[in-house]
Amino acid sequence: MPGTPISRGLQWLRQSEWSLLLAIVAAVAITAVIDSNHSYYARPYESLRDIARNTAMLGIFSLGAAVVIIAGGIDLSSGSMIALSGTVCATTMLALAPAEMMGFKPVGPLVVAVACGASLLTGFLVGTLHTWLITVIRLPPFIATLATLVGLRSFARALCESGTAALTPTKSALINVADPLFKTVRDNVSIPVTVFLLLAAATWLLLSRTVLGRHLQALGGNEQAARLAGIRTDNVKWFAYCFGAMTAALAGLFYVANESVAAPVNQGRGHELNAIAAAVVGGCSLSGGVGTVPGTVLGAVFLRVVIDAVSKIIKTGADVYEGLIVGIVVVLAVTFAQAGGGPRHDRRLLPGALGLCTIPILALLAGSLTAMTSGGWAGVGTGLTAGLLLVCLRIWEYRSRRAE
Repeated sequence: MPGTPISRGLQWLRQSEWSLLLAIVAAVAITAVIDSNHSYYARPYESLRDIARNTAMLGIFSLGAAVVIIAGGIDLSSGSMIALSGTVCATTMLALAPAEMMGFKPVGPLVVAVACGASLLTGFLVGTLHTWLITVIRLPPFIATLATLVGLRSFARALCESGTAALTPTKSALINVADPLFKTVRDNVSIPVTVFLLLAAATWLLLSRTVLGRHLQALGGNEQAARLAGIRTDNVKWFAYCFGAMTAALAGLFYVANESVAAPVNQGRGHELNAIAAAVVGGCSLSGGVGTVPGTVLGAVFLRVVIDAVSKIIKTGADVYEGLIVGIVVVLAVTFAQAGGGPRHDRRLLPGALGLCTIPILALLAGSLTAMTSGGWAGVGTGLTAGLLLVCLRIWEYRSRRAE
């Protein structure tokens, strides 16, 4: 009944978020059945620990991506920001304690604190740069952050190589980090999970209980109207992009701790898509103004569960398919979100000549993916089945159109 504790508890999640929660449960159940090693049954604690750690690291900068998207922007540089953050942290420790770093000895809490502060400051500076490019230079957010997507990783690599050349006997594209504080973070999954949950709670309070949160949503909903209402839109953008970059910088520290190395060449590569995917799957609209923290958290959990399922089902070479799976999940999530946005009686998935050409493409994609993972005959069967279903859908849409 309305007003009861149960009904108030259910209001914490929207209908789409409950559906996402059910999808997470279904993905776990399907993986548990299909996985030939039955890892969820045989090693439940290990599986839960891995998913929790990876979800926390993804979720930290997904919250930043969600705030930027809610504000009507986009940030494509979070993966490169992770690499730059880790490189700044390791280079700072190398500069302050070169003998200890080269000898794989503790550098001390003060040096670690200064290095972590330098990484977060770098995130603030990058966020400020994004805001300047967007509000003063008038670059579209996509172009501005696409430039830093490429530039920040290159800068991180140059910083790493120049730093090691100046402070160590040889130039290197990576810096090993062996301080016990980072090992403690790596060995205790509760630390990144706690940081993620605290950051999620703070972000939820920001968006739902503060004037700034309402301004972020108003900016994403209609920037011109927000400006006419007296909102300082440039300052709100500044906060959004700094928040996004600083959460990516924070995640970069956990990546360094988890991998015990700062490696700007590969660290965080492609993770910007994962962050955007988690936010979009969780209900954030790419047009801005719409999105919630619980949805983003569930989106991060769902994405990591799906990626974990791929690794457990495909096993060898599963990372090859990770980007493909993430791309498919994003397309499906946005498609279902648009379908649920209101009645569209005139909408068809396979209209006209374009629809006819799309049918063999989708069938070929489904068959090829199945063939690469399950064998040639399974791929042929899947491709033919998908093609037949799409033809049936085309016929049904055509007849429905004629009936109208």
